[in-house]
Amino acid sequence: VIRHLGGPAVLVGHSISGGAATIAAAQAPDLITGIVELGPFTRKQSIKLSDLRVGRYRNGMLRLLGAGLLGSVSLWRSYLDIAYPGKKPVDWTDRTARIDAMMREPGRMRAMQKMGQSAPVDAGAQLGNVRCPVLIVEGSLDPDWADPRAEGEAIVAALPAGLGRLEMIEGAGHYPHAQYPDEVTSLLLTFLRAHTRA
Repeated sequence: VIRHLGGPAVLVGHSISGGAATIAAAQAPDLITGIVELGPFTRKQSIKLSDLRVGRYRNGMLRLLGAGLLGSVSLWRSYLDIAYPGKKPVDWTDRTARIDAMMREPGRMRAMQKMGQSAPVDAGAQLGNVRCPVLIVEGSLDPDWADPRAEGEAIVAALPAGLGRLEMIEGAGHYPHAQYPDEVTSLLLTFLRAHTRA
C-alpha cells in the first residue's frame, strides 16, 4: 500500500498488528520513517505462575482462552469488558452490538481463533533490525500482560539503542486509542512532528 500510494510513511499497529508494523519496518526501511505500536503483541509471550496472581490478567486470559478454544462469542464479549476497564468509549453499547453481530457471521470466530493460535516470534526476531523511531503505547491496566509496563520496556530494550520510547496511558486497557483517544492522539501527533519529513 505504501509503495502504491507513495511513501515514506509512519505505520500504526494495534495488538497483533503491532508486530506486523515491526516486520514491515525491518524489511522495508526505505518506506517507513516510524512505527507506533498500541498494546502490541510484538514479542514471544511466556506466562509465569506468579503472573496468575494478577486478577485482571488471570480473568482476561481465561476468557481469551475460552473464546479461542470454544469459539464462544459470549466469552469474547466478556473479555472485552475486561479489556476496556473503567472508562468505556462513548459508543460502547453500539460498538459491542456491532462486534457481537460481526463475530456471529460465518467464519469470523474461526479467523479469530486462528489469529490467537499464532505467535509473534517473527516480529520479535525483527526488533533488532528496525532502523526507524518507535513509539510503544501501553495501557496500564491491559489484561493481556501481568505487567504492561514491563512488556513495553522489553520491546524498547530489544530495539537498537535510542530508537524506542514507551508511553503509558494510566487506566487504559488493551484499547487505549478507543478509551483515551485524546491522550493517544496527542502522543501520535508529537511523534509524527518529530519523525516525519516535511
